[in-house]
Amino acid sequence: MSVAPDTQTKFTAYAHPESLVSTEWVAQHLDDPNVRVIESNEDVLLYDTGHLPGAVHIDWRADLNNDLIRDYVDPKGFAELCERHGITPDMTLIFYGDKSNWWACYALWVFRLFGHQDVRVMDGGRQKWQAEERAFTREVPRYEHSAYPVPDHRRDDEIRAFYADTLAHSIAKKPLIDVRSPGEFRGEITHMPEYPQEGVLRGGHVPGAQSVPWKTAANDDGTFKSREELEKIYTQDLGLGQDDDIVAYCRIGERSSHTWFVLKYLLGYRKVRNYDGSWTEWGNMVRSPIERSDS
Repeated sequence: MSVAPDTQTKFTAYAHPESLVSTEWVAQHLDDPNVRVIESNEDVLLYDTGHLPGAVHIDWRADLNNDLIRDYVDPKGFAELCERHGITPDMTLIFYGDKSNWWACYALWVFRLFGHQDVRVMDGGRQKWQAEERAFTREVPRYEHSAYPVPDHRRDDEIRAFYADTLAHSIAKKPLIDVRSPGEFRGEITHMPEYPQEGVLRGGHVPGAQSVPWKTAANDDGTFKSREELEKIYTQDLGLGQDDDIVAYCRIGERSSHTWFVLKYLLGYRKVRNYDGSWTEWGNMVRSPIERSDS
């Protein structure tokens, strides 16, 4: 699918400009049968208050996560989710949501775990769409069930890191990015500011990790910063190289999905993994090494 000229011009500097679409592009493709718009928010009730016409809702807890063990749905469950929303393997999926798209990036990352190829983010998310006074609706779309083949595997080894992987990364002094707030990184708090405690027993960060809060990559209007600005943050200041083996983490993997998208798609780093167990696993693991610092 070709990208509209305005999008191509604005995003052409990124490593994978096709991974982002503008609100204008989305508005022009709302009725395109080969495009499915997906809203995924931190606030799972927000969709019901109004959403983009034709957009379906992916609930990050109920739809993407296993309801018994801490893991994602299996390949069969993923195929069934896609079929309920009329999604086919060759369809272009546009993700957007609240909080500067951090949960949209999380949903996109899970879809990539199962190998869906054409996944994109609407730059600016709900915030930008609303600021431009574009249409919202409460009408829930109904699409015919599709046929989505059960993926033969989940790509855990390619874009996902587990505790043992992250520990080995730390010991080998490979690039680790902690995208939480500075207070969480320093160990002063064990949760995001103004959020409830979620049962983490110890505060701090993975030894050797560098602090780069996820929202450093976003503008005030929810859009992504330019490639030049992002390279200043991650390439120049952090010293990351294109061939580095990079692991990002946060609290449960949602904020680090945003950073994963930036590094993988906007800057083109070749090997980036998201440690979705993140601090709610690391901070509770018996004998897991923890550092605390003043900066």
